[in-house]
Amino acid sequence: MSEATAVANTALLVSLDFGAPDYAESLEELNLLVESAGVRVIALIEGKRQRPDPALFAGSGKVEEIAERVEELEAPLVIFNHDLSPAQMRNLTAKIGTRVIDRTMLILDIFALRAQSHEGKVQVELAQLKYLSTRLVGMNMDMGQQKFAVGARGPGETQLELDRRKLDRRVHLLNDRLKQIKRQRALQRRSRSRSDVLLVSIVGYTNAGKSTLFNRLTHAGTYVANQLFATLDTTVRKLFLPGDSPRQVVLSDTVGFIRHLPHGLVAAFRSTLEETAQADLLLHVVDVNSAERNDQVAEVNKVLAEVGAQLIPQILLYNKIDLQGMAADVRRDEYGNIAAIQLSAKTGEGINLLRDALAAVRDAPPSKNVAEEWHPLNEH
Repeated sequence: MSEATAVANTALLVSLDFGAPDYAESLEELNLLVESAGVRVIALIEGKRQRPDPALFAGSGKVEEIAERVEELEAPLVIFNHDLSPAQMRNLTAKIGTRVIDRTMLILDIFALRAQSHEGKVQVELAQLKYLSTRLVGMNMDMGQQKFAVGARGPGETQLELDRRKLDRRVHLLNDRLKQIKRQRALQRRSRSRSDVLLVSIVGYTNAGKSTLFNRLTHAGTYVANQLFATLDTTVRKLFLPGDSPRQVVLSDTVGFIRHLPHGLVAAFRSTLEETAQADLLLHVVDVNSAERNDQVAEVNKVLAEVGAQLIPQILLYNKIDLQGMAADVRRDEYGNIAAIQLSAKTGEGINLLRDALAAVRDAPPSKNVAEEWHPLNEH
């Protein structure tokens, strides 16, 4: 990496505490998001406010502080740990004198970086264009002279310079493509349902270990990294359950969720996320080491509800027990159904328990309510 590129991939972070109980966790996630985008943090500016300033979000005094630090550090990018209105983003860019993006735009950028399939790229571009369409004025600060990628991946410079009519035409085209993809998915689902195949979808908070589990079960070789949104495109593989009458299973690995997942992304990825609503069973992967695991479970269930998957039976999988020295274990509900499993997708400990649980689903689905109430660390 050249010196110019290294400087370009740096940013100053801004995070304001409005008294929300999850502020510390949100700031920690911001650092993980920035790292996942390939950006090095050169400074963090924090502050406390009761409410956002309508014009500048952070208030004039704090914005002056940010501008001084930007000039001192020659920071090419400022990332806010919040959602900014179009007016706030334009005002901040003018006051600070460098490019400003918000949390949503950062997440969109990571999605653009991760998308590999045609469907994934279409979904990301659609979400980006809808988001950026209200922010074109004031954001095009010398677009042709940009020397950094963060916040500018995806549609690209020429796409952002299109007039509103062409932009709307592009959004309409992308929507048509997604409708076609949705019809193809529906045909595939009908074909699987006719063949009496058990449909199982892996869901969970980002970086909980979903892809590692998917690879452990199917040997698929899906990309795995200690990053947020390492997996974006849905991957589907077949496996067979053990037993006297083996039954084929179609297992899908989905995109991870996060706090305040942009609604535009949920809407654009609806055709992908709707796969979970068609599943017979959800394997909800949870990082057992996370102090926020219960909140993360709630966030995932919130997104599942948005796509109509809230009533699909779940088995909670408390993953990464190897980091705690915990033993593999199974928790059953009052009816004897498996509701939660402690395992390690990395080492394979407890995977046989999961395979047995999948085999048992053909007889009786699990109860998700008991699983949600069980906190394994309390029993450790």
